[in-house]
Order: sequence, then C-alpha cells, then structure tokens
Amino acid sequence: MSSQFELAEAPGDAISAVKFAPGNSSRLLVASWDKNVYLYDTHAAPGGKLLKKFEHRAPVLDVCWGADENEAFTGGLDWDVRRVDLETGEQTVLSSHEAGVKAVVYSPETPTLISASWDSTLHVHFPSSTQPPTTVPLPSKPFSLALTPTKLVVAMASRALHIYALPSLSILASQSAPAPPEKNVVEIEPWQRRESSLKFMTRAVATMPDDAGYASSSIEGRVAVEWFDPAPESQARKYAFKCHRQPDPSGAAADVVYPVNALAFHPAERGSFASGGGDGVVALWDGRAKRRIRQYQRYPASIAALAFSPDGRSLAVASCPGFEDGMEDLSAAGGQSRVFVRELAEGEARGKAGRKE
Repeated sequence: MSSQFELAEAPGDAISAVKFAPGNSSRLLVASWDKNVYLYDTHAAPGGKLLKKFEHRAPVLDVCWGADENEAFTGGLDWDVRRVDLETGEQTVLSSHEAGVKAVVYSPETPTLISASWDSTLHVHFPSSTQPPTTVPLPSKPFSLALTPTKLVVAMASRALHIYALPSLSILASQSAPAPPEKNVVEIEPWQRRESSLKFMTRAVATMPDDAGYASSSIEGRVAVEWFDPAPESQARKYAFKCHRQPDPSGAAADVVYPVNALAFHPAERGSFASGGGDGVVALWDGRAKRRIRQYQRYPASIAALAFSPDGRSLAVASCPGFEDGMEDLSAAGGQSRVFVRELAEGEARGKAGRKE
C-alpha cells in the first residue's frame, strides 16, 4: 500500500518548486516565496528532516540540482542566477537578468545551466568553466523550461514553444565570448518552433524521460501530450484532454475550471505522469493509453509543484493556499504552505500498457 507524510518545518510562504536530487531519492530541495531554499532529508523519520535553509534577497522562483549533491542553482525576483554550495552555504552570482528569473535547469550531459527570465531571454551558463554566460533572445516571455538529455523545451507567452537541440545550443552559445563588460548575445535558431496545442496560456511543461516528447498544461484545465519527432505519423499521435475541473458549488451546470500548475513524468513507468491543479487534486495519467490511472484524495490547497524521486518510489507534492490569486489569501489561511511526500506502492504509477509488458 502507498502511504504519505507531511514534511516538518515547511516554508512560510508559497512554494515555487520541489526537486529531488538526481542520484539520491532522500534529498529534496524546496524553493519558496519566503526568500529561502530548503534542503530536506525525506527518509529521516518521522516527517523527514530539514537539513539546511539558504536565504536569498528576494522570493525564489526556481531551484535545480547541479553536478553533484552539494551544488544547486537558483533564480528569483532579485533577477540573479546563483550557484549555492549546499555544504558551506556559499552563494555565487553567475549572471543577472533584467527581470525576474522564472526557471533554471541543469544539463549534466552538456554540461550547461540554462535560466529563463521574464526579460524574454535565456542565459546559457558553463558552470565548470570560467567562460561568461551567453544571452539568447526569445520572442516572448518564458513560463516554463524542461530538459531531456538532448533537448530543451521552452514554453512562452503567446502560446509559443521552442525546442532546442541541447548539444547545438551549448556549442553555439560557447563559440563567441566577448571580454567583459560586453554581453555575449547570440541569436540561436531552435530545432523546432511550435504553437501550443492548448488555446490558453501555458502553465507548465515536462519532458518524457525516454526523450520522446513532452506534456504541457494550461490555465484552463487542459493537458497536451506531444512528440518531438516531426514526422507526420508521430505528430498525428498528439492529443489534449480536459482535467482538474470540479462541480460548481453553486449548482451551476458548468464545472469550475482550474489551472494545471504542475506536471512530472515518472522516471521508470514509461508514459506515466502526474498533474497537479488549482483544485488541490493530484492525478496520475497513462500517457500512452490516454487514460487516468488514479486520482488522489484532495489536498488542503492548490497544488504548486510536483516531483518524482529518481527511483520512482516517492512523489513530492507542494500545496499552497492562495496560489491562484497572487497569494493574497496565504496569510488569511494561516500561511500553511505544506509539502507532502507520497510513497508509491509497487505498480501504483504503472499504466495499462506497462502491465501488459
């Protein structure tokens, strides 16, 4: 049977990201609007253990792990991209955008760190070298980033979506590096330009672990599943579906539609992914069979972020009151941002296709 527990010493404001260490299913990073990043040991009983807290100058909008378990990268409303030494607590500013940093992702294969800012740019960093970062202009404001070993997906405003080949992006970004203080700005053509299959603003994007495609979600209670392969037969497989809708409490015929704030693919069960919505619901989906595997009991508030552990046995769920309306209700709700860790039973995230194999 599956079980669930709540992490002790949760952040004091809305949660923006939860990330398990790629090689360690017990270490979890949590980024928050309370200007801190939290490091937990989720296997310490009971309720996990807060190991360290790293204070920033402004709300932290995203966090990712770096080359090892002692390195993390952050971005937030101070406009800076930072490296954090998780052992010593030392912070180093790697670059500064001209607006808030919405997302950061690290590619160990290249190796590069990529940040996306509301100034409509990407910064491509090379953390293992002294080379300065490269600025890549975007056509619209970015909302979400997701990586595979070979591709970067950038979901933006105006329903625009860019897919970059990571090796090419890294090589092109590293080719020209002017001497400081000049900025290194390089126009890099994406491998593919796409328009979102969803009619409304994109909220989140997540990539399949097998490098085959991605899922995206919108503010209007829908999720789309698409494949990278540009061949017509692969593109014909893409689809979208409605989710995270609840009956109107007033009795109206139409459902209340909630944004789908978070997506996460299971690392082992091929095609299975989780979605989290403003309705406080987390659902597991079989992306290949186009069906819902299960839906969990409603959480106390809107789901802000999701993450599977690398062994696929745990699912971190961040729940935040007031997330839908700019956190205006957070203090009224007692400031109860909460992080739950669901321990999955064997086969709990397995789709129909996986059971046949």
